[in-house]
Amino acid sequence: METPTPTDVAVIEEQLGRPPRGLRAVAHRCPCGNPDVVETAPRLPDGTPFPTTYYLTCPRAASAIGTLEANGVMREMTERLATDPELAAAYRAAHEDYLARRDEIEVLAGFPSAGGMPERVKCLHVLVAHALVAGPGVNPLGDEALAMLPEWWRAGRCATGATAEANAGPHPARGENA
Repeated sequence: METPTPTDVAVIEEQLGRPPRGLRAVAHRCPCGNPDVVETAPRLPDGTPFPTTYYLTCPRAASAIGTLEANGVMREMTERLATDPELAAAYRAAHEDYLARRDEIEVLAGFPSAGGMPERVKCLHVLVAHALVAGPGVNPLGDEALAMLPEWWRAGRCATGATAEANAGPHPARGENA
């Protein structure tokens, strides 16, 4: 995990089209160098629970994942979970990993991990973000979805962070909201 620089925050804002909320760290970098996954606080600054610890920010990756979702990949994965005990066990272990990582920051009692884990696939964006942060072999369905994606970074950076210099000074919203 890396502390976000002012340029990182500007890139993330550009990627999301809004200031990030609950931003804690850059959790993974795209091969192009930009942040593509951020770690968020389990609670937003106003106290609202936010169980999505790893948030995918790259719009190109997010778009490619949206195509997978639209093509029924989540449904197919969920069906496989019901019939493949080894996959279901590995996915449950991914769920436990996700919760343990979130609990290291703050325990959100009564809140599930994210992405539908451990019983279904509800959001490939979360599973891919977790797979990118945790590395291969931790989230089997995140790994599968990641392997289905085109190399989104090949077209160049999705954001430049050009506003970073103008915003490099103290700014009350930066780093407080993802």
